[in-house]
Amino acid sequence: MDLFEYAKSKTLDQESPLASRLRPTTLDEVVGQQHIIGKNTLLYRAIKADKLTSVIFYGPPGTGKTTLAKVIANTTSAEFTQINATVAGKKDMETVVKEAQQNLGMYGKKTILFIDEIHRFNKGQQDYLLPFVEDGTIILIGATTENPYFEVNAALISRSIIFELKSLEIPEVKELILRAVNDKKKGMGNYKAQIDEDALDFLADMAGGDARNALNAIELGILTTPRSEDGIIHITLDVASQCIQKRVVRYDKNGDNHYDIISAFIKSMRGSDPDAAVYYLAKMLYAGEDVKFIARRIMILASEDIGNADPQALCVAVAAAQAVERVGMPEAQIILSQAVIYMACAPKSNSAVNAIFAAMDSVKRTKTTVPPHLQDAHYGGHEKLGHGIGYKYAHDYPNHYVDQQYLPAEIQGEHFYELSDMGYEKTLKEYQHWIKSQS
Repeated sequence: MDLFEYAKSKTLDQESPLASRLRPTTLDEVVGQQHIIGKNTLLYRAIKADKLTSVIFYGPPGTGKTTLAKVIANTTSAEFTQINATVAGKKDMETVVKEAQQNLGMYGKKTILFIDEIHRFNKGQQDYLLPFVEDGTIILIGATTENPYFEVNAALISRSIIFELKSLEIPEVKELILRAVNDKKKGMGNYKAQIDEDALDFLADMAGGDARNALNAIELGILTTPRSEDGIIHITLDVASQCIQKRVVRYDKNGDNHYDIISAFIKSMRGSDPDAAVYYLAKMLYAGEDVKFIARRIMILASEDIGNADPQALCVAVAAAQAVERVGMPEAQIILSQAVIYMACAPKSNSAVNAIFAAMDSVKRTKTTVPPHLQDAHYGGHEKLGHGIGYKYAHDYPNHYVDQQYLPAEIQGEHFYELSDMGYEKTLKEYQHWIKSQS
């Protein structure tokens, strides 16, 4: 690197966003994700020993996927190459593979390829990488915000270890904000800024576990806030709320907070008390709570706490959410009031949420195979494989019902959905008993 290139790189480093400058370079600097990079965890040991195999980092934005890749880049003896799936094509991958083959063949040096947004690659692009991952030419590090089991080829998944990153906890986001304010080398410590405790709490909360959100907000605050008479840039609660573009929610002077009111709101609807539910709705609206957030909570409750006891509840909740977005305040309060009262007065059942939790637990515990007669038969030669043979088409039988095995044999007899005697669910329960008694 000549003098010009060095000066250019230093300028770019100084001008890069705070979130980029503050990115850790060692494992010990990483905040959060201790479930996968805590000392003596598999990933921690693999990075420290420089014995990494192909991995996929999966998690929400701002949780450290790229950060972990950069840490690996700083600690590995392998050649490290990075591409972004949103702009890279097959030609870019061919270049990487060619260089990786040369490094391995001529110098015995492995190549780590970091692909950000790997879910953006189509099936053909992912398939191209497979043989080179399999033969060790490339050690793949993929990063994605989408569930890799849905968005990444099964063949690549089977050759990689999946690490799920979690949203950062509030104390962890606070730690990063304070590091940004005080660090003179990589942060903004030279600006002589101070952040008030309530502003720190607010930013850490409103960031929603996304470190990048919090760091972008604090950078904006420090760069745009004039110095006070004491020569210090004070990041107050008002400054923080402007920088992250979220209103400070103050409910009352008795210490009630955001989460307490939301909790009481949900529990009042679940507890069939329309008066209490509307009261807490009014408190939230008066404080300036986001109406879309309230509508989302109502939609969740409609399935979680009402379900098929009143299937219309979800329709009301979804319609209310759409109407609120189109109408806006102040009229949106009327729409929300109608929806909240309906939820509170509707019959209750948590059978739907219990069913999916029980089924998810079974999926985690037991490996199963789809019964042959239920397997896809829409292709030539399915008979030779025994797929679809013996399937009984329900509409060909009286009452459009026929008794046959649907669950995999490994869990035959398990029950996940227990119908209650509440509302319409009681009707469904009676129908289920009747239809099965006719066969």
